[in-house]
Amino acid sequence: MARLSLKSVKKRFGETEVIRGVDLGVEDGEFVVFVGPSGCGKSTLLRMIAGLETTTEGRIEIGGRDVTGEDPAKRGIAMVFQTYALYPHMTVATNMGFPLEMAKRPKDEIDRKVREAAKVLHLEQYLERKPRELSGGQRQRVAIGRAIVRQPGVFLFDEPLSNLDAELRVQMRIEIARLHSELNTTMIYVTHDQVEAMTLADKIVVLRAGSIEQVGAPLELYENPDNAFVAGFIGSPRMNFVPATVKSANGNVALVTAPQAGLAELTVTTRGAAPAAGSDVSIGIRPEHFVAADGADATLSGKITIVERLGGVSYAHAQLGNGDMLTVESRDAREFSTGVETSFGIRQSRVFLFDKQGRRV
Repeated sequence: MARLSLKSVKKRFGETEVIRGVDLGVEDGEFVVFVGPSGCGKSTLLRMIAGLETTTEGRIEIGGRDVTGEDPAKRGIAMVFQTYALYPHMTVATNMGFPLEMAKRPKDEIDRKVREAAKVLHLEQYLERKPRELSGGQRQRVAIGRAIVRQPGVFLFDEPLSNLDAELRVQMRIEIARLHSELNTTMIYVTHDQVEAMTLADKIVVLRAGSIEQVGAPLELYENPDNAFVAGFIGSPRMNFVPATVKSANGNVALVTAPQAGLAELTVTTRGAAPAAGSDVSIGIRPEHFVAADGADATLSGKITIVERLGGVSYAHAQLGNGDMLTVESRDAREFSTGVETSFGIRQSRVFLFDKQGRRV
């Protein structure tokens, strides 16, 4: 295991700064996931940790040692890529043992470590097969096994499941979570899929445009986002945002209204001082937090345009009077009907408030 530390790390390509002064600490044995939209810099940051991209400014430490300018092979890391990158003419055992062979380790040591890794990954019966004889999930396990035999201080995963179909992705998520539990090794995992992030991570790092927006445990980010970007990125389906206006404010209590969306008045408790009367804000409500209109603190109203019935859960997509779309979750598929004007109840304790710049207030 090894602690990882990034100190004011920057990366420029010419005049373009793609990583903008990132500071981050990853503890021994921690599973940290980098998430964010395409182009946010998450893979670039991972490649900088691996030594596959040079660091323009700042310092990278692994196990307390400055590795900023070191060769990738000397950093004590192992990386698993999106593509399996297996040698088609080699067996599973030879593919897994290849890094040790290149390091000129004794044959008995290579055999022992390959079999130990194969046992962890349930690959013992496939050791003599070629990659073409394996499924996509099995090939990815071989790629992970090739990393395990090196016994690195830090594992780096760059979107390793994106080439798999939906069922295999679920299976491999479970495999990787189990692997971390067994090895208890520091792991950094890059994905654009926030479901993967929520299910795998001890800690999530949300990136946007080369900067960290927020760092925290999955449920902490879900329940207490710092801004509208994080609130909208974490959670599936994404949070609803409804433009509103502050009608009055007193201390950390704001009375907001959005008449075009059917919201007469709603009292919201803010983190600090409430925005002044007349301020433009937006209220955030997750699809699963709507309640029956009767007995709710307030309601939004809109016409249901589409209903997705997925078995145990249904999602109604409604158009509000201001033209915005609203997604509402229900466990009763019969609750919604297409084309019907409907009121959706909300509770003030489940509402987030954001200012015009998207900051949580």
